Amino acid sequence: MRFNTNLSVYSLLAVLLFFYPKLYAGIDIQKVGVPFIENYTKSQYKAANQNWAITQDEHNIIYVANNEGLLTFDGSIWKHFEANNKIILRAVAADGKGKVFTGGFEDFGYWHYDSKGILRYKSLTPLLPKGVSLTDEIWKIYIDGHRVLFQSFSKIFIYENGKIKTVDDKEAQSQPYLFLHKVGRKFFVEVINRGLYELKGNKILPINGSEFLGQTGILSMLPFENQKILIGTAKNGLFLYDGSKFEKWENKADDYLKTYQLNNGVKVFEDYYAFGTILKGVVILDKEGNVVQQIEKSNGLQNNTILGLLVDKEQNLWCALDNGIDRIEINSPLYFYLDKSGKFGTIYSSIIHNGYIYLGTNQGLFYSSWIGKDQKKQSFEFNLVKNSQGQVWDLSVFDNNLICGHNTGTYLVNGTELEKISPVNGGWFITRSNLNPEILIQGTYTGLVTYKRNPQGKFEMLHRLTGFSGPLRYVQQDDKGYLWVSHVYKGVFKLKLSADYSKVTEFREYGINNGLPSDYKINIFNLNGRIVFSTDKGFYIYDEIDDNFHNYSQLNSKLGSFSKSNKIIKADGNQYWFIRKGNISFVDFGKPGQLDIDSNMFRVLKDRMFRDYENVNKINNDFYLISIDDGFVVFNKADQIGKGEKLPKVIIGQMETTGNAFSIISNLGLLGRDITINNRDKNIRINYSLPYYKLGDIKYQYALDGYSSQWSEWSNQAQKDFTNLPSGDYVFKVRAKFNEQLISGVSELKFTIQPPFYATKLAFLIYIILLIFIAFYLSRWYKKNLIRHQQKIEERMQREKEEQLKEESIINEQKLIKLKAEKLEAELMSKAREATNSAMNIVYKNELLQKIREEIQELKDENGKKLSEDQLRRIQKVIDEGMTDERDWDLFEKSFNGTHENFFHKLKVNHPDLVPNDLKLCAYLRMNMSSKEMASLLNITLRGVEIRRYRLRKKLQVPHDKNLVEFLMEL
Repeated sequence: MRFNTNLSVYSLLAVLLFFYPKLYAGIDIQKVGVPFIENYTKSQYKAANQNWAITQDEHNIIYVANNEGLLTFDGSIWKHFEANNKIILRAVAADGKGKVFTGGFEDFGYWHYDSKGILRYKSLTPLLPKGVSLTDEIWKIYIDGHRVLFQSFSKIFIYENGKIKTVDDKEAQSQPYLFLHKVGRKFFVEVINRGLYELKGNKILPINGSEFLGQTGILSMLPFENQKILIGTAKNGLFLYDGSKFEKWENKADDYLKTYQLNNGVKVFEDYYAFGTILKGVVILDKEGNVVQQIEKSNGLQNNTILGLLVDKEQNLWCALDNGIDRIEINSPLYFYLDKSGKFGTIYSSIIHNGYIYLGTNQGLFYSSWIGKDQKKQSFEFNLVKNSQGQVWDLSVFDNNLICGHNTGTYLVNGTELEKISPVNGGWFITRSNLNPEILIQGTYTGLVTYKRNPQGKFEMLHRLTGFSGPLRYVQQDDKGYLWVSHVYKGVFKLKLSADYSKVTEFREYGINNGLPSDYKINIFNLNGRIVFSTDKGFYIYDEIDDNFHNYSQLNSKLGSFSKSNKIIKADGNQYWFIRKGNISFVDFGKPGQLDIDSNMFRVLKDRMFRDYENVNKINNDFYLISIDDGFVVFNKADQIGKGEKLPKVIIGQMETTGNAFSIISNLGLLGRDITINNRDKNIRINYSLPYYKLGDIKYQYALDGYSSQWSEWSNQAQKDFTNLPSGDYVFKVRAKFNEQLISGVSELKFTIQPPFYATKLAFLIYIILLIFIAFYLSRWYKKNLIRHQQKIEERMQREKEEQLKEESIINEQKLIKLKAEKLEAELMSKAREATNSAMNIVYKNELLQKIREEIQELKDENGKKLSEDQLRRIQKVIDEGMTDERDWDLFEKSFNGTHENFFHKLKVNHPDLVPNDLKLCAYLRMNMSSKEMASLLNITLRGVEIRRYRLRKKLQVPHDKNLVEFLMEL
């Protein structure tokens, strides 16, 4: 047979796991539906469509060989790195020691993180031996202890201890290889047209009896039970090899694998094998050869061509596709069956009964066979139950009767046929009477209907109740027999029924006036034997004593956001499903005073259920059927997350600045290396992620030692910004919590914010040098300054001495001046006294002369006669001359001027019209003489003095309110 060249285009690395963790031993892959599939499109990873191989490193980071280079994924962020010469990478393998090996056309090498956490590539082709070249593509890479094997179609290279050597292929007679395979510690390779060879040391040796495999295209070799090897071929299906002989493995997928062309394979858990095909996605077999899962584009994959497979540490199945990357969570407790064709429409309800699965939709009732615990792969072929067209609102089982609430009435479902038992339109909700188990009560579009079981065990219509009507969505009966119903549009009603369940005898409406927060959208449920009422403000309960409603705070406080659930569905025992606006949670009331609430694993179902018609149906003790818009989900309660699993550490990823200038400080912080950051970049952002690839809720908690050692609150945020960090050493710590159950270990990143330049060691060295220079300069300056200072001191002392002498001279002069002043003052006072004395002498003289004149007037001769007039005039003339003698005035004026310098000069300058008598009067007034004294001096009467004073005031223009003497004293 000739080699099929198409295989060389699509084939890829098969990562084979020989040892599996005990953690996953005994895990079963469900046969109903398909597991959760997460699609990563090229718009997400931002590279080419085709992906050829996948690997995982020691940090759980995923690496993908892509047409445009290498992709990395840490659970949160995809990154793309171009290969040398922008070649297509066909193979990738992580050695678990910090290196990721890749290969492509004419090149192979490894990627590693440098000191800054940036991924760098180093080519190994320069190490090729002389005369050896790589002229084709590397398709397979395997890690074998300290060795790394690279395989192309023409050669196998071994990289060890920094050197490369080629495998001795003389036995193959230089025939081309297909692919190299690793099984445990053994390596096998198909040599085209010659068969299967084993690599031993540096040689490949043929395996006897394998010649027939030389033209089959061996694309997968996996460890099988009893030390056997399972061989997958492109053309002839599966074979088993026990070390001595080859035999065909008969299995249920043989034709499938031949038709759709097996391309690669991996072992999953302990007992399952996943094979990727070129044309039909992935098929999973158990060890008996039964098909367990067929996963393809029609039920979740992006593309049917599987170019590479990887089972990661959490046992997820990663698919490198011809268009995209997919992660299949095969150990998920949720398995999906989706109606991609739109055959069903919108699903309102679903149930499994008597070997059938039924789906109630807006188009009718559909059914398919249900094989239950059969080992075969469950496949579905849904058909419409005859005459069931229309909306199917409810499917419920009572005493092995499957009752279908339909838009056109209510029916018993007998296998694939319907039997109408009520003509009342719109069977919404049906429940069993608490007082009479033989009676069922149903809410419909127009009121209530009751049913009763007949002797044959089938339910038939009993009554259409009278006395009350309206569209009734939910119905519950309390332990006293009262019926509580919720109107579709408004209010809650309490009804009392007749004993025969034929009519409503009493009813009362309850609403906002009775303690409820609203009159609308009140739903009624039975929770552990107690009737509760759901509202937008939480659950309420009815208090019979005060005939009112009260907030059910004990329940609401424990339910958190699910206290506002719009629907409660009983699961099993004390377990219930709570549904809130498209969110679903599984709540266990089994522990007194405590609720276990699990909603994280159901996050993928958010907004995928038809609002107000959510339906969850119990299949058996562990399995539940959950209706969604376009199909259903099977939930395996026994296969939940957290059974002994351990979370990996959080990856501290890209560290970047957030200031004005963006820059990447580090791409990976898990390298055990300290990071130094410039002081200008003290505004930083640290990204982190949990490389745990399972559907669930991941929260993070961080602390920054050196800033605040307190742990933060748990948050879904996968990054943290720090602003204006002061210089110093820091340790960033982060951990993750998965689904509120598992907590990872603490990851740490040490980094240092450099101080500003003025606080660095170099700056301090400069400071020391400057200080030494300054000290030296200051020393010299001090000495010079000291000499200069001494000189200045001497000069100052000389100046001070001179100044002292000068001051003494000044003091002496001042003393002399003082003495002179005192002498002048004494002289002035003496002159003043002289002037005064002179004036007084004149007064005295004039007074004396006046008395003499008066006496002469009375003088008589010896005859007793008065003197003659002639004698008297002569004497009077002498007296008058004595009184008016200018010499007296001159003497007075001289004395007065000595005391009152320039007084007359000022008067004459300011008042040139003053006559000598005016000046005399001014002088006498200045000396503060009395009028009498002035009259004597002026030789006038007192009246004349007053007249002269008056005239003088006018000449001097003295103000009326001013004293004349004061005015003259101020001159």
